[in-house]
Amino acid sequence: MNGQKSDIEPDLDLTDEDEEQSLPLPDLAGLTDPATPPGAGRAVILAHLKTAPLSPGVYRMLDADGEVLYVGKAKSIRKRLASYARPTGHDTRIARMIAATSALEFVSTRTETEALLLEANLIKRLRPRFNVLMRDDKSFPYIVIRKDHPAPQILKHRGARTRVGDYYGPFASVWAVNRTITALQRAFLIRSCTDAVFESRTRPCLLHQIKRCAGPCTGEIAPEDYAELVREAGEFLSGKSSAVKGLLAAEMEKASHALDFERAAIFRDRLAALSAIQSQQGVNLRGVEDADVFAIHHTGGYYCVQVFFFRTGQNWGNRAYFPKADRGLGADEVLNSFIAQFYDDKPVPRTILVSEDLTERALLAEALSTKSGYNVEISKPKRGEKRDAVDHALANAREALARKLADTSSQQILLKSLAEAFHLPEMPRRIEVYDNSHIQGSNAVGGMIVAGPEGFVKNQYRKFNIRSEDITPGDDYGMMREVLQRRFKRLLNEHPREDNAAALTDPLTASVSAGFRKEDSPWPDLVMIDGGQGQLAAARETLTELGVTDVPLVAIAKGLDRDAGRETFFMPGREPFRLPPRDPLLYFVERLRDEAHRFAIGSHRARRKRDIREGGLQEIPGIGPTRKRALLHHFGTLKAIERASLADLAKVPGINADTARRIYNYFHDRPA
Repeated sequence: MNGQKSDIEPDLDLTDEDEEQSLPLPDLAGLTDPATPPGAGRAVILAHLKTAPLSPGVYRMLDADGEVLYVGKAKSIRKRLASYARPTGHDTRIARMIAATSALEFVSTRTETEALLLEANLIKRLRPRFNVLMRDDKSFPYIVIRKDHPAPQILKHRGARTRVGDYYGPFASVWAVNRTITALQRAFLIRSCTDAVFESRTRPCLLHQIKRCAGPCTGEIAPEDYAELVREAGEFLSGKSSAVKGLLAAEMEKASHALDFERAAIFRDRLAALSAIQSQQGVNLRGVEDADVFAIHHTGGYYCVQVFFFRTGQNWGNRAYFPKADRGLGADEVLNSFIAQFYDDKPVPRTILVSEDLTERALLAEALSTKSGYNVEISKPKRGEKRDAVDHALANAREALARKLADTSSQQILLKSLAEAFHLPEMPRRIEVYDNSHIQGSNAVGGMIVAGPEGFVKNQYRKFNIRSEDITPGDDYGMMREVLQRRFKRLLNEHPREDNAAALTDPLTASVSAGFRKEDSPWPDLVMIDGGQGQLAAARETLTELGVTDVPLVAIAKGLDRDAGRETFFMPGREPFRLPPRDPLLYFVERLRDEAHRFAIGSHRARRKRDIREGGLQEIPGIGPTRKRALLHHFGTLKAIERASLADLAKVPGINADTARRIYNYFHDRPA
């Protein structure tokens, strides 16, 4: 089995000379001899072998439904496919992948480096089941100091860099950004208010009173002095923290010698704020400007990658990832693939420290250097401060994986209890919970959340804007019918219910396809809806009309006075029942229902706010152009109006108590 290994790539990339000696192209006529018919997947690979390019590139293996099974790169696509065409010598994972293959697609590239970058991009976009997959791939937050305003604003930012300004990051979490911004405001007194609030102020706000803003909105500080504060903040975030602190210390001494103790106290407080930022950062790397640290820990077939971010020599937080990978892959192979995907849409630092000797370290470093435009070094440190940082990340990875496994174990126990209580044939792998939200029928939205063995699956959540004109405003039954009809019609079109594994001639392919359809199927094993017997009847009728009769349905009705813990459950063909009070399973079901309610309400509010932005405050009954102008003049922004108390709304000129109540109720989901 020369040149083979279990990797994100099934085989090591060999030199041309090695491949000619140990991996010759097969005799196609002999391999396709009817006397020795190959498996269905192997036959597909052989059929594509003659036309596959010899150049570097990326190949995709697809199943019978057109879903991508695997994305791989190769120095020579044809030679890589030749390794798959062997009748024996594959490990279990590769054999399963080959057996399930029904089609192949190729993309040639100029170099193997380009192939690696394209492979990472396709894996993230297509999420093939046989590749190492990143999870929880949220964009990282940054701090930005704007440059498109005479009085620059400091704020957190996530997403595309469309604002004009200086960006600092990434930070591991919004919490880390908020903590740093708060400390920076104390140190440099930079404003965080929006332009609308800034321009509408006639006197300094509370932030100025508590010494977290210099008050440029009302001229409490000269423009040139405020610009100097902004410059100092930028230098501190750019790594010149020692110089900035030295300057502040000198100013404090100067004020102290001049007996201006009030001014000296201001500089003292600013120094304390900067020290607080650095003291809360834990491990730091001296002598390294920008670096990311990756450490991987695996046990029981599960992997955790811990990433630490060091920018300007300061620790800006860490985040744990739990990639999905085959149990047979080594930690170095998983980490190699993870890093390639990680930087697909993120800026690359000049230094990357890792806990494993990566199999394709040189190629990965070359690809990231090409992507970033400067030299990127990937290394596994052996000693010193860098090794300490890697060991610290590894310890965090070990602890995070232990917590994850404990949570998963608890979730498994709850799901087994759920199967027993609701008389399900097996532990549910995918639970879908539905709820509706509206105010007197306006901006009606249906929400679907998904939960499984690893908790809430938030990237599977869906919202449904109620579109039917035949539904009477406020008709919850009609809304539920529309939501379920749209959801299951799409399921039936994209993923037919019948399992076509039996139609496949190769027994191994059939078993592999059936197994993966069960694991990755978007079909729910249990559907929960918020409501009582009426909602259950509407849901059952809708699914029956679509021919879906084998999905278990449960309706959850709130108890008297809507008390949590007194819910009644309704299922077809079964008497209504309750779960024992203080039963962990009851709390679990309540969490599911509450999450669906939260998601539906949030979607409804977002839609309502959009309508308000587009139609103005006139969307609220009793609010015309004059009152809208008075509200905006008094509060400055729509967000401030939304947050205002009933008493504050009533103080606005032209807004009486009744109108104030209508405004307040509109923003707080209360009947008008």
